[in-house]
Amino acid sequence: MKYKDSRLPINERVEDLLEQMTLEEKVGQLNQKMYGWNAYMKTENGIELTEAFKEHVALGKGMGALYGLFRSDPWSAVTYENGIPTEDNVKVSNMIQQYVKEHTRLGIPVLLSEECPHGHQALDGTVIPTNIGVGSTWNPELMEKAYKHVALEIQSRGAHVGLISTLDLLRDPRWGRSEECYSEDPYLASNMTKAAVTGLQGRPDEEEYPRIAAVLKHFAAQGAGEGGLNAGTVAIGERELREIHLPGMKAGVEAGALGCMAAYNEIDGVPCHANARLLTEILRAEWGFKGIVMADGTAVDRLNRMTGSYEKSGALALQSGVDLSLWDVSFTQLAGAVKKGFVEEQYVDEAVRRVLTLKFSLGLMDQTFSETNNKKVVVGSDEFKKVNLQVARESIVLLKNQDLILPLNKKTKKIAVVGPNADQIYHQLGDYTAIQAPNKGKTILEGIIDQSEGNVSFAKGCSVRGTSEEGFEEAIQLAREADVVVAVIGGSSARDFDINFDINGAAIVSGNPSDMDCGEGVDVADLSLGGVQEKLIYELSQTGTPVIAVLIQGRPHAISSILEHCQAIICGWYPGQEGGTAIGEVIFGDVNPSGKLPVSIPRSSAQLPVYYNAKELSSQLRYLDMERAPLFSFGFGLSYTSFTYQRAYLPEDKLTVKELNNGKRIPVYVDIINSGTVEGAEVVQLYLKDVEASVTRRTKVLRGFKKLLLSPGERKTVSFDIGKEDLSLWNQQMNEVVEPGVFHVMIGGSLESTIRLELTVLE
Repeated sequence: MKYKDSRLPINERVEDLLEQMTLEEKVGQLNQKMYGWNAYMKTENGIELTEAFKEHVALGKGMGALYGLFRSDPWSAVTYENGIPTEDNVKVSNMIQQYVKEHTRLGIPVLLSEECPHGHQALDGTVIPTNIGVGSTWNPELMEKAYKHVALEIQSRGAHVGLISTLDLLRDPRWGRSEECYSEDPYLASNMTKAAVTGLQGRPDEEEYPRIAAVLKHFAAQGAGEGGLNAGTVAIGERELREIHLPGMKAGVEAGALGCMAAYNEIDGVPCHANARLLTEILRAEWGFKGIVMADGTAVDRLNRMTGSYEKSGALALQSGVDLSLWDVSFTQLAGAVKKGFVEEQYVDEAVRRVLTLKFSLGLMDQTFSETNNKKVVVGSDEFKKVNLQVARESIVLLKNQDLILPLNKKTKKIAVVGPNADQIYHQLGDYTAIQAPNKGKTILEGIIDQSEGNVSFAKGCSVRGTSEEGFEEAIQLAREADVVVAVIGGSSARDFDINFDINGAAIVSGNPSDMDCGEGVDVADLSLGGVQEKLIYELSQTGTPVIAVLIQGRPHAISSILEHCQAIICGWYPGQEGGTAIGEVIFGDVNPSGKLPVSIPRSSAQLPVYYNAKELSSQLRYLDMERAPLFSFGFGLSYTSFTYQRAYLPEDKLTVKELNNGKRIPVYVDIINSGTVEGAEVVQLYLKDVEASVTRRTKVLRGFKKLLLSPGERKTVSFDIGKEDLSLWNQQMNEVVEPGVFHVMIGGSLESTIRLELTVLE
């Protein structure tokens, strides 16, 4: 099949192709029904396409997209033994395309969509820190570099679409997918979303654009599920939705994102996949989004409990704005839904236009696929490894450093490393992680051994969730003999082959012997450290040897019970393949920690929610039996040096609503000095508080941040500017407006340590 001249506008080429298509061929373009790992098999003759794949192509008279051709993990059961060797990735992706081209009337290529939540989830893919660690870097520029490498790894294998979690805000850390959230704050998360989109897709002025299509997930408010339960009901109104959960996708649209994925949850009684207000009125009409909306796995079929049938569910999702399904039966029934009058064919046509437009934009329609293509797969480059290491370094947050015990002297004679996460590479990689090759990446134990010039001993002590104390005696004895203990504790999102999985890949760990206590489907009621880890820390502290705790975790655990028993606490999140090296460098001072918390760390599950940007009145309320404030606040993070803020000022402290509406912006300046003795990076944070408003406002909101490196004694002037979008609110009529009144402008290195200025907006 030949398509219209490539020199013609894409829309003309799309319309020409659409006119040639039958209803069944159109419906085929809206389906992504099969798991990609079922499309091939290894035989004595090499990789061959399966009959299941060929049947799917015949069923849809083509195929819109194929999910996870290169995916590897215990759910897919793809390993190095049965998976596609990396060097054969291009060959197999071309086999897919060549088969579709030769065995369908129109020969429309297939979108190959791949998971890349923290690196490409494929054999040999580079694993970067999970999003909660990415948020801790407060460095979008660095993350854009990292995501560029992720895109190159996916693209060089022959795939076209990267699915990445950027839109979920962490409002309840009991949620197992906390690790996929950049932050509890929409401003920080939005800036990271822009970095992800630009890194994955590239910039329009670059020679190769787009590299891959970024599909941002999940839209919207999935991080606010009741009880912290995955895909739970979200009972919020439009103001909360607008202020907290929509800014990330709006930022993604402005950055040019080519796709988004709808969320499992409902909002005020309406499932996102059936929410035309969300997917059509706001996303497309209000924001001008032109890309595709992909369904989450089997989410359209879940609408059956509302509609009673697959055909009606498919019709409802399609009319609401979903373009491309994922493993659903419902979208395979769309031709029948049209014929029975459940949905008009114009909705099918509009969705197909968007899918075809994406395929043309990515260059698929003009690509010549050949099984003998010798294109090199770019995976695990030295450059990416360096960037990944820097991300891991900057994601580390120092929470406590009593008596400046850190950094340790490399000549410390005896170091006892204990804990269930010290020597487990999978425990530091997070959920959605491919099977790893032997000796790839470094554990925290290995990172410490590499840095230390003394004797390093190790004892596991206990497991993450188990109740056995059998290993205590060995760990305690090592602690008694050591000069310092490094206890590597926390949680784990590591899947194993004993875990059961839901139809959409979510883990079902109840009753299974697993350390997995975080990840998709793994929600908890209690944020305390699992198993007997807290008791292990207490017993270690009773030896009199100083204890340094390293938290490897995908959610902020409540650590009140260990705080007083540790001289230092490092939060490493899930730091990825280079995490062991990075944490070793921080412990011994080769790297000065610069991470700041992107989420609040609670004292207990009983005080949730604890996010910083609560409503003003709510923040003033108190419990009888517990402090309301978190254990560690959003934006907090210690350094091995100190920073002093001086001379914060507004050149103008008054302006009018009219001036703001006309685009005027107000600059803010502050001087910062490294007043310590070593080089360090500081995150300068700017918060606003609306003092006078027609609706209730939040205690404060982040509206600017900059990360800068300072030598000892060095002074720099940091500038921000404040505009309409920073000062506006959603009024009682749900219009976004700027109201006259007083605003407090607060600048500093944390939520609490701020210089306060006053800005007045006049009528």
